[in-house]
Amino acid sequence: MTGQEKTDVPRERSEEISNGRLTLEAIGVAAYAVDDQGRIIAVNASATRLLGRSADELIGHDAHDLLHRGPSGQSLPATQCSMRQAFHAGRPAQADEDYFAHGDGSLLPLSWMLTPYAIGDHGTGALVVLHGLDKAHGTGPVADQAAESLTDLERLSLLAETTTKLTSTLDVDEALRRLVALVLPRLADWVVIDLITEADEVWRTSVVQADGDVLVAHEDLQGPMPPIPEESPMPLSRALRGVASTLAGPETYRGAPDSGIAVEQRRLFDTTGIHSAAIAPIRSTRDVLGALTLGRARMPGHFTAADLSLVEDIARRAALALDNARLYQRQRAVAETLQKHLLPQMPRVPGLQMTVRYLPAPDASQVGGDWYDAFTLSDGATALAIGDVVGHDLEAAAGMAQVRNMLRAYAWSQQDTPSRVTERLDEAIHHITDVAMATLVFARLAQTADGHWRLTWTNAGHPPPLLVTHDGLAEYLTDGHGLLLGTGVHLPRPDATTLLPPGSTLVLYTDGLVEAPGEPLDEGLRRLRQHAAALAHRRLPSFTDQLLRRVRPPGHDDVALLALRLPPGGGTGDR
Repeated sequence: MTGQEKTDVPRERSEEISNGRLTLEAIGVAAYAVDDQGRIIAVNASATRLLGRSADELIGHDAHDLLHRGPSGQSLPATQCSMRQAFHAGRPAQADEDYFAHGDGSLLPLSWMLTPYAIGDHGTGALVVLHGLDKAHGTGPVADQAAESLTDLERLSLLAETTTKLTSTLDVDEALRRLVALVLPRLADWVVIDLITEADEVWRTSVVQADGDVLVAHEDLQGPMPPIPEESPMPLSRALRGVASTLAGPETYRGAPDSGIAVEQRRLFDTTGIHSAAIAPIRSTRDVLGALTLGRARMPGHFTAADLSLVEDIARRAALALDNARLYQRQRAVAETLQKHLLPQMPRVPGLQMTVRYLPAPDASQVGGDWYDAFTLSDGATALAIGDVVGHDLEAAAGMAQVRNMLRAYAWSQQDTPSRVTERLDEAIHHITDVAMATLVFARLAQTADGHWRLTWTNAGHPPPLLVTHDGLAEYLTDGHGLLLGTGVHLPRPDATTLLPPGSTLVLYTDGLVEAPGEPLDEGLRRLRQHAAALAHRRLPSFTDQLLRRVRPPGHDDVALLALRLPPGGGTGDR
């Protein structure tokens, strides 16, 4: 096919072309799309202006034959075309300078970027984005270049980077740090972020200056701000109400202030020396979260309307990230409160020391299905439990509370062996709770007539308890093992019994203490036994804290731990 020949685009692609035009117009820079044969199937208005050709003159033509040329205007063989080679290989590519045929016959130097994309059910095409390198034709993105500090491709790249970096964290402070680093010193040498708090107060959260490549925070300019005036026409007040974005300068706030915010803004301009500022609302789909101000002091040039549009786009992406982070933090606060109420206080048993710990998973919502329990039974014995309900959310926490309460009720009323109590719990779990599966170690600790302590337990698919003597001998209690809860298979469960040595420590824990991604479980169990033996001489609270610090894999699962220590002489005296 030559540049003068045109092929009709198949009818079945008409919908893709129609949708493609709408999508390309939204890009805001010159762009066209080609099908799997390299024929143009969609083009936006910016591209028609840049190339000097109408959409009808472009669509249906082979893009390479019609447009691509060598440095002297000669036809370019497909074998020498890097765009064509990338297109056939199905990989992204770009060129800083290449040549295209303008509609008036002149040679047009352009930079381009190509990326493959799927065309519905009709194979794979490519999207080509163009950017002019001279002002010969005075149209499209080329004409605006003098007024803009960034090229169109750089702006698109910045917006893509902003979206990626800000939405990949659920921590408000980290999102703000990333936002500052994205815009400084690329767009300005000052950035100011004002946020509206949960109590509807304004807090100047960040005032940061780019001193070369170093970012300097000015905490003296941060802090609480006056309330938002309802009718003020001043730029920051309008932005904080979500009304509009505005360009501003020191002269904007030279007159008599109409509010406390105007006073603070005059102080900001006077202190920083900002001569041009762009102020945009940080507004989510649900609410106004604050305002973003970019300022230029040492940086030459004033912000333009095009710059303000870019700042608005950045502020919208910041709003999405901050809104998600705030929702996450609210959920985490609720979860932490719930967890505190769900995990019980330990009973006081003469002669026994007990310490419990719960560490939430760092990347979860701070609540999960791991739990511990200890309570006095009706015959005076002490019940011990450690368990894990599948999940890391409020639903798992609610299921954990149901399982724990059912276990308490059965253990108190039946006065039976741990295995029989656990069997009853397993039979009822699907009928009374929403729990799918759970693991559990349930034990009964009682003192014998001669003053020793007897432990009887059953294990429903849980990591085995660890027994550590006062002399540092550590062994896992692997007997009494059965199926986890919730399988639907109701087999008799075994009990196991042992006498605990005087001064020994019993450790009940959940799998988050010993399981790490990519590591065998045996390695985690070995690490726990090694450190528990080494810490045997420590007082129980120190033993527990050091064990968690040394053994728990970083940044992984939540952990519940119950440690119990017997008196040294086997009786009831305190150690």
